[in-house]
Amino acid sequence: MGRKGQSITLSLSEREKQQLEKLALELGCLWGDRPNISKLIKAIAQQQFRIAPNHDWSTERIRALNQARLTLIDQGKIDDATAIAALLLERSDITIPLRAEIETFLNNPVKPWRKTVDRYIQQQRPFQLSYQDPSGRLWQFSICYAEIRRREKREYLDCWCAETEGNQDLSELQHNWCLRLDRIEDAAVSPYPKSWRNALDTIAVEFHLYGQLAFNYQSQGRGDRHNDWHPDYPQTRQVVREISSTFWFLREILPYGKDCQVISPGGIRQRVMAELTSAVQNYGLHCANLKA
Repeated sequence: MGRKGQSITLSLSEREKQQLEKLALELGCLWGDRPNISKLIKAIAQQQFRIAPNHDWSTERIRALNQARLTLIDQGKIDDATAIAALLLERSDITIPLRAEIETFLNNPVKPWRKTVDRYIQQQRPFQLSYQDPSGRLWQFSICYAEIRRREKREYLDCWCAETEGNQDLSELQHNWCLRLDRIEDAAVSPYPKSWRNALDTIAVEFHLYGQLAFNYQSQGRGDRHNDWHPDYPQTRQVVREISSTFWFLREILPYGKDCQVISPGGIRQRVMAELTSAVQNYGLHCANLKA
C-alpha cells in the first residue's frame, strides 16, 4: 500500500517568501535549478541545519560594531565599513532607528570625489577642492591638511586651507575650514603642489567649571592639555584646551550655562558674552555693565 504524502500551508508575505527562497538557494535546497522552500523546511526538520536565535547580541556589542563602522567611514575605509554594515543588517536585534541609518548608508554609495579626497588624506598629499554649494556659489580650497570628523550625526571635512576670505573665526584660526560633506553634491579634486601640514591651527582656551559639573567633568580626549582643580579658587576646575574652531567650541560649552566661564583669550570670551546677551534679550531682558 502506497504511503500517503503530507503537506502544510504557509502564510507568507512576498518579502518573507523571497527571503526563504534566498536561504534555500544558499543552502542548496533546490528543485532542479530553482530554490525550493519545501526542501528547506524538510532539511531543517531533519536537523541538517541548525537554527539559532538571531537576537542574542548584547547592546554593547552592537554599539561597538556600529562605532567601528562610523570610525572606518571617518578614515575613508568605506569597503570595510560596508562589510560591518551588512553584518549588522543581518541581525534581528538591532533597533529600528539603527537599521534605518544603516540602510540609508548602504543605499547611498560613496561618490567618486569623496573617495579621491579620502585617498589624498591617507597619502598625506595636499589637494585642491572645487565645488558649488546649494545656493550656486563656487568655492575653491587649497588644502594642506584635512581630516574627516563626525559631529551630530553628520560628516565634516576639517581642513587647513591657503584661503581665508570669508572665514569669520578669530584671525589665528582663519586658515581652518569646516566643510559639511553632505552639502557637496559633486566636486573637482586635483593635486596642490605644497607640503602637507601636521595639523590644523589651534589656540589655547582657558575656562572654569563650577558646581556639579566641576566634579563630573572628564577630558575624554577633547584636546585638554590641563584639567585640574584651580589653585586659587575653591571648588573650581581649571581647564585649558587647544581648539581649532570657535564655532564648535561654543556649541559644546554654551549648554554648560552658569557652570562654565571662559577666561581667555579675550576674543572668545567676547563671543561667549555676545551669545549670552542675545539669548537674554530674546526674553525681553537687558544686560547691564557687561565687561570682558
